[in-house]
Amino acid sequence: MPVFEYRGLNTAGKTVKGLLEAESPKTLRAQLRKDGIFLTDVLGQAEGSRGAVMKGSGAAVAARDIDLRKLAGGRINTDDIAITTRQLATLLGAGVTLVESLTALVDQVEKERLKRVLSDVKQRVNEGSSLADALGKHQKVFGSLYVNMVRAGEASGALDTVLLRLADFTESQARLRQKIVGTMLYPAIMMVVGGGILVLLMTVVVPKVTKIFTDTGAPLPITTKMLIAFSNALQDWWFIIFPGIALSIVAAVTYFRSPAGKPKWDQFALKAPVFGSLVRLLAISRFARTLATLLKSGVPLLAAMDIVKAVMTNSVLADVVEKARDSIREGESISNPLKRSGQFPPLVYHMVAIGERSGQLEDMLVSVADSYETQVNVRIGALTSLLEPILIVMMGAVIAFVAFSILMPILQVNSVIR
Repeated sequence: MPVFEYRGLNTAGKTVKGLLEAESPKTLRAQLRKDGIFLTDVLGQAEGSRGAVMKGSGAAVAARDIDLRKLAGGRINTDDIAITTRQLATLLGAGVTLVESLTALVDQVEKERLKRVLSDVKQRVNEGSSLADALGKHQKVFGSLYVNMVRAGEASGALDTVLLRLADFTESQARLRQKIVGTMLYPAIMMVVGGGILVLLMTVVVPKVTKIFTDTGAPLPITTKMLIAFSNALQDWWFIIFPGIALSIVAAVTYFRSPAGKPKWDQFALKAPVFGSLVRLLAISRFARTLATLLKSGVPLLAAMDIVKAVMTNSVLADVVEKARDSIREGESISNPLKRSGQFPPLVYHMVAIGERSGQLEDMLVSVADSYETQVNVRIGALTSLLEPILIVMMGAVIAFVAFSILMPILQVNSVIR
């Protein structure tokens, strides 16, 4: 059944809103009347509006209002997908039918958008569609990797096991992403706060102090002249400087996301000092973990390589995966094209070669992923401990320059007076 979003009045005359499963707006009205709610509006039906949008009693059709707070609060993240996947695997493993499991999930989920998505999936499954096809209608939410693994699980009859693997995979990727974001958040906040304080000093404090020096007509040190020039530039040209910086950033981001610029940026990211090795480790661990999860779930190797290529965010490494897939199609092993590319470390293609020969490719890929994720965690910890003192020193140097530029003229004036 579809999920309707409604607005109504309770027995106290207060406005109430919510989501409820019903066969039609008429059935919805009857269900709400039993709960003591008088229906005033039916705002929408399911994800993607599979039914008409009704207004009042259902006679007039109206456009659905966009609530920005709902859009922000209803965003489906990786954690939501991981929790939902694990719950579905648990229900199926306990012998609950697929439709009943999806019904329980619809009742369990709190986020409105995810509730609509799951309700639509349940309705499609109830109409005879496979779970993978139903999930494929919401590709932006679940992704091709998720849909293909579910398809393989349905084909093999081990859907609950595949869903558990999917939940483990999704949770591990979410933890890694949160660790990286958490590591970069502190330096970003310090940079923003430090930049704001510097702009405030240059536009409010410094001009008042340096005006005293310029009025005396005494010769000023070079550092003070530089400080005054920088302060005057910010005051006189701020309406050009700040929009110019913003436009430059937007132009650079747009170019490096374009088909012409992305390969150049990805190549630079892999060779960048300090961060380049971390980017490579992350990409390789994701490659190994994704491929291992797909192969263990029964996805054919060529199809798995296509999915892995799609989830690789670095275009340079994605091209290597594509060439490897083409080589496999021609009868070659996986390890040889990885070795020829020069982008994968020896450990990776040696372990892949051993896995191919021994028939334990999935286990070898899991070992590679575990090893590289451990290295990523170590590198992130080292960067965290390194970035903090570097930022403090940089901010201290800027403050010391400002203080030195202001104090030097004062000391010179005092020496002249004596």
